[in-house]
Amino acid sequence: MAKAHKLDCEAAAADCRFIIQSEDEEEAVELARKHMKDVHGQEYTDEELRADHLQVV
Repeated sequence: MAKAHKLDCEAAAADCRFIIQSEDEEEAVELARKHMKDVHGQEYTDEELRADHLQVV
């Protein structure tokens, strides 16, 4: 079974129910970065997202 990369935004922002899940790590990082910037006004590097927010499930 392939592993998926997941960002559950509720862990970072209690009022946000946005979830990203993809088998493609680059896609998950790109979508997470866009969401965090567009919705929350926060900019993260790919490395920050991988280290602090993405889970492998």
